[in-house]
Amino acid sequence: MNDTLVDDTTCTGEDTTGEDTCTGATGNDAVDQILSQWARVRPDVDCTAMGVAGRISRASRLLEKGIKEYFSEHDLEPWEFDVLATLFRSNPDHRLCMSDLATAAMVSSAALTNRVDRLVAKELVRREVSPSNRRMVLITLTDEGRAVVDALLAGHVANEERLLAGLTDEDRAQLSGLLCKLLASLGDVRPC
Repeated sequence: MNDTLVDDTTCTGEDTTGEDTCTGATGNDAVDQILSQWARVRPDVDCTAMGVAGRISRASRLLEKGIKEYFSEHDLEPWEFDVLATLFRSNPDHRLCMSDLATAAMVSSAALTNRVDRLVAKELVRREVSPSNRRMVLITLTDEGRAVVDALLAGHVANEERLLAGLTDEDRAQLSGLLCKLLASLGDVRPC
């Protein structure tokens, strides 16, 4: 959903009387405004799917922005933390072969090579050839890389809690289940 808005209003969750306004097609967020515009110019097209996809896309961008701001305070890119955290939680050796790391990071081998090069330069990971298979490259978290993950994990989770503060625990569980179901239907790795 790449429609440009005339007025970029957002849903605050409450109207001026304090009542919840985000319970459906209320006309109170930017996506509702887009849907309203489409309904006016093309009433023959049901744009309900556009509303769902648009809200997921907008939420993703806003969450990514909040996450990026947290990591930039620590001179780190979110993708850097993602690679380090993947290695940290993967196994006791904090080591993965490039292909497994690329799969876990959901990036191409070429993109991962560039990312690993940058992390090697920062001395956060080490690249080595597997002793059992000379064609396999292993990426291992260094002590410094482990220290970075240890130092930033709690703050990262607290930042995500802050970003999701508008949702109750029940809301989060329901949304998480629905997003899991959507991801599985789109071919994500494991069904829910």
